[in-house]
Amino acid sequence: MEISERAAQLTPSLTLSIDSKAKAMKAEGIDVCGFGAGEPDFDTPDHIKKAAIDALEAGFTKYTPSAGIPELRQAIAEKLAADNGLSYRSAQVIVSNGAKHSCYNAILATCQPGDEVIIPSPYWVSYPDMVRLAGAEPVIVPTSERNGWKMRAEDFENAMTPRTKMLIMNSPGNPTGSVYTSEELQAIVEVAAEEDIYILSDEIYERLVYDDAKHVSIERSVRPYHHHQRIQQILRHDRLAARLSGGAGSSG
Repeated sequence: MEISERAAQLTPSLTLSIDSKAKAMKAEGIDVCGFGAGEPDFDTPDHIKKAAIDALEAGFTKYTPSAGIPELRQAIAEKLAADNGLSYRSAQVIVSNGAKHSCYNAILATCQPGDEVIIPSPYWVSYPDMVRLAGAEPVIVPTSERNGWKMRAEDFENAMTPRTKMLIMNSPGNPTGSVYTSEELQAIVEVAAEEDIYILSDEIYERLVYDDAKHVSIERSVRPYHHHQRIQQILRHDRLAARLSGGAGSSG
């Protein structure tokens, strides 16, 4: 079967490769701690299982609105307000099947062939392939340990071209754990706003911070501007059969 040129550009998933290797080693009796798939080693909590069973028994098995049921979208908006100090209406929230789904939707809705998307490195392995699937070109910006594995505003500016459409930010970052400060985010936002560039902010690891680090949503720096998409994964800490993600975006 002949596949499309876009599909042919995709690379095999390193995450799945590592996960398969870890499982094979475990099957051989080797004591392995796998750092491949982002999946906890404990079972789904009982209260979540019960809620799923109750929903099935109540007949809650029909099609739902494509953006998510209103009650859930409202709950996500309330979470963003309570935990992150962000003001969103439920109409600005979309429920997706995990953060990857949310990220890809945002990229596909805003990028097209000829566009460039800037990605600081090291990065989550899925970002470049999602960009390629949309027909755009990933532009990788190296970072260094000296700067805490964080892209500086000047690095961002130097990587831009007239074709730059989007910047993907991930703080706290995967795989380095780097956390951008409010001042660092503000400097990056100012550059993006000046050049009319979208920011896709993947903040799914907001609770995985250590020592004196503090997660700050880039939305706090984006409020004066409009071109912004924010990915906030919900229920990340509970293992579900199907992951749930909420995407919130400013309009304008």
